[in-house]
Amino acid sequence: MMGVPSWLWNAISNSVYGMQALDALWATYCVLVIFLQLSRKGFRNDQKQDEFLDELEKSLLQGDIQSAEALCESDRRALPQLCRLALANIQFDISKVQDLLMERFQRDILTDIENKINWINNVIKTAPMLGLLGTVLGMMAAFGKLASVKNVEPAMLANDIAFALITTAVGLFICIPCLLVIAKIGISLRNFESMITVGLNRFLDVFAIVQKQQSARQR
Repeated sequence: MMGVPSWLWNAISNSVYGMQALDALWATYCVLVIFLQLSRKGFRNDQKQDEFLDELEKSLLQGDIQSAEALCESDRRALPQLCRLALANIQFDISKVQDLLMERFQRDILTDIENKINWINNVIKTAPMLGLLGTVLGMMAAFGKLASVKNVEPAMLANDIAFALITTAVGLFICIPCLLVIAKIGISLRNFESMITVGLNRFLDVFAIVQKQQSARQR
């Protein structure tokens, strides 16, 4: 740019590249964490979840609450841990237990995933803006040379124009894959929530039966 020392211009241009690199790395980290959480917290498919619920229901209907709690405690996925929480609060009314499970599911699992999704959306917004910033800076530098030098060689403008185009391309290269990934995350998250909801409804039906059995014994 006109009047800007070359070392300062290099620092400015490198800072734009650096911010774009950080944007891309942060988005990649958030994507990996989300998919890792979904894979760790959810069952691979409905069949695996049904197998767990079959075993859990068998223990509950036999009145073996301790075995049911041990089965849930040994499994760190979301549904078993929610079932374990319900069994630990079996003395409470089922409506209160349902509220507790929904609150814990939202707070401990969904909130963190939603925060990561928001960060990815921020990257989708900022990556093209950083590209646009690079474009503006590059064109300012090129026009500055045109204004300050009478006979400008094309080679003198090549680096500035290349910088303007490269930053724009990098911004789009970051943004477009993130848009595709965020769509995939949305589908995976909806499937995850749907499986948890189905599993909890099935568990709570048996949970209500166990509560009635315990209440009858106490009488």
